[in-house]
Amino acid sequence: MATLLTGKPVVDRLAQELAPRIEALGRAGIVPALAIVRMGERPDDLSYERTAQKRAESLGIAVRPFVLPEDAPQEALEAALAEVNADASIHGCLLFRPLPAHIDEARACELLSPEKDVDGITLASLASVFTDGATGFPPSTAAACLELLDHYGVPFEGKRVAVAGRSLVVGKPVSMMLLRRNATVTLCHSRTENLAEVVRASDVVICATGRARMFGAEFFRPGQTVLDVGINFDAEGNLCGDVDFDAAEPVVDALTPVPRGLGTVTTSVTMAHTVAAAEAALAARAGGR
Repeated sequence: MATLLTGKPVVDRLAQELAPRIEALGRAGIVPALAIVRMGERPDDLSYERTAQKRAESLGIAVRPFVLPEDAPQEALEAALAEVNADASIHGCLLFRPLPAHIDEARACELLSPEKDVDGITLASLASVFTDGATGFPPSTAAACLELLDHYGVPFEGKRVAVAGRSLVVGKPVSMMLLRRNATVTLCHSRTENLAEVVRASDVVICATGRARMFGAEFFRPGQTVLDVGINFDAEGNLCGDVDFDAAEPVVDALTPVPRGLGTVTTSVTMAHTVAAAEAALAARAGGR
């Protein structure tokens, strides 16, 4: 039976670490603020927005929602992002994606100021991930993977890590972040030949293909730590991950559940990035005096 690597202990630790930093900002007259930009009323967006608002309120972080109709034109979204950029009281911005089909998503992402890009959607932020730079922040889900591994003391320096999924949200950035920490990374995907063999040979596995219960018992062996990044719904409407939990849990050593796993950590990482952005804004203001 696998040890469950739940998100709550990581979330609680991050909250404790952020508390004195938020208090220090408050003494300087600053309340960290996160803008949430959303188009339409997708159930998953609404659910995440409620979660983010609840987490922010518990920490003392303000949330500024910018809600547009799903059919709003590109110009309306760009105007909202311009308002976020211009408002010095807003320190971070979370743009819910994917955007509607008529929106040029790449253009919209590039309009956000990298200093307020707390989820790694701008090219400047992503370039920092790939070049070990210091601009912006990495994608929150990718950063959450390392936060969870570090919290539970899972060794990955010099270990074989399989990252299944090649998106810019998780797969590619988390691979670079693991390489920076001296892991030996295999970046694979749903079309990789002998994928089960590649995954089974690894010490740590990060499953991020976005396919419900894709990874069954044939992908795993004893001794592995498995992070399930997937947020999916099965044919019955039940929330599930990319990993077939019932098949993997008796085999591997450690496993993140869905829900109560990486999703909660991702939200807390976004808040931590927002606080760091507020601190950077304060430092820049002090330096400009």
